[in-house]
Amino acid sequence: MIMTVQNSQEAIDLENKYGAHNYHPLPVVLARGEGVHVWDVEGKKYYDFLSAYSAVNQGHCHPRIVNALKEQAETLTLTSRAFYNDSLGTYEKYMSEYFGFDKILPMNTGAEAVETAIKLCRKWAYEKKGIPENEAKIIVCENNFHGRTTTIISFSNDPDARKNFGPYTPGFIKIPHNDLNALAEALKQENVAGFLVEPIQGEAGVFVPEDGYLTKAASLCREADALFIADEVQTGIARTGELLACDYENVKPDILILGKAVSGGVYPVSCVLANDNIMEVIKPGQHGSTFGGNPLAAKVAMAALEVVKDEKLAENARRLGEIFRERMNIFIEKTDLVTLVRGKGLLNAIVINDTEDSSTAWDICMSLRENGLLAKPTHGNIIRFAPPLVMTEEQLHDCCDIIEKTILNFSA
Repeated sequence: MIMTVQNSQEAIDLENKYGAHNYHPLPVVLARGEGVHVWDVEGKKYYDFLSAYSAVNQGHCHPRIVNALKEQAETLTLTSRAFYNDSLGTYEKYMSEYFGFDKILPMNTGAEAVETAIKLCRKWAYEKKGIPENEAKIIVCENNFHGRTTTIISFSNDPDARKNFGPYTPGFIKIPHNDLNALAEALKQENVAGFLVEPIQGEAGVFVPEDGYLTKAASLCREADALFIADEVQTGIARTGELLACDYENVKPDILILGKAVSGGVYPVSCVLANDNIMEVIKPGQHGSTFGGNPLAAKVAMAALEVVKDEKLAENARRLGEIFRERMNIFIEKTDLVTLVRGKGLLNAIVINDTEDSSTAWDICMSLRENGLLAKPTHGNIIRFAPPLVMTEEQLHDCCDIIEKTILNFSA
């Protein structure tokens, strides 16, 4: 018999006893979600200002996405790629045309998609560029967050992600983010296959590079015959006020990595997109996934992306993001506790005037929780604010009121 959780503490105790302690959640136990709101086990209502790290851009339990899930779940869920199914080809055509690439390679999670892009880049380097086998190098940025697989943590400089998980995978060159000179110098090294970058570093604290950075970075890669690989798992799907963050500079990556909001948070879906000259290096048996491209994922993803287009979520994110930053920039003049607000669209962060090892940002998030808004610190003294993109202007102002009141009371 499967037990039913009776209260928040019981749920927390169960996780602590039976689950690996690989997360440090805010102590709130959510039981229901709709649109921009979530409710805990006891029925208290909150604004969700994290959106499952931007997986729920379309809002919680969007009826069009949920209906697509229900309809397909009652018909066919999984065939594996041992056989064709009647959904995958339609999905591949839809995605290729939606994002403007020749081909898509479907996967499930963001980290899987990043791993896929790394493999694709290396194989292209050996078979198309002529780099000696096992010698390819990929340039990455310091303070990146691309996932937590063994390969990906090999080029992380987060001690929590790396410590005692070695030996690490070689083949990566780390340079500072938003440093074109460093990129130009790194591209001069032998056997460079590509440059993997987040257009905005979300997990690092919403670091937005200077205008023109992506354009120049892509140009430098072209000159060096290296692939420009954009990890838009968190920044993509309208979060920053454009369909892709790269769209702000009209930059088309050689390889595009997507995940999270591709499915609106309803089902794990990720993918890598590229043109034929790159994607054709992958042959049968060389890469795959049992669940990648399954019929359920295909139908859910198409419904989720139709919502983004039909409800003009990119435009809404851009407009509300400008309002949010304007209000926060006025507000920080009233308190010494917050020193900076930064972001694009509805991916924003405030920097607390404290050290990274201080508990201030966590304590503020606990106070925000008490006042009906859920957010989470990153890197100690930064609070990331990323609500669902279906938020209205009235709701946004209500949330800004909560944030301002909470911080002022905390300061007092």
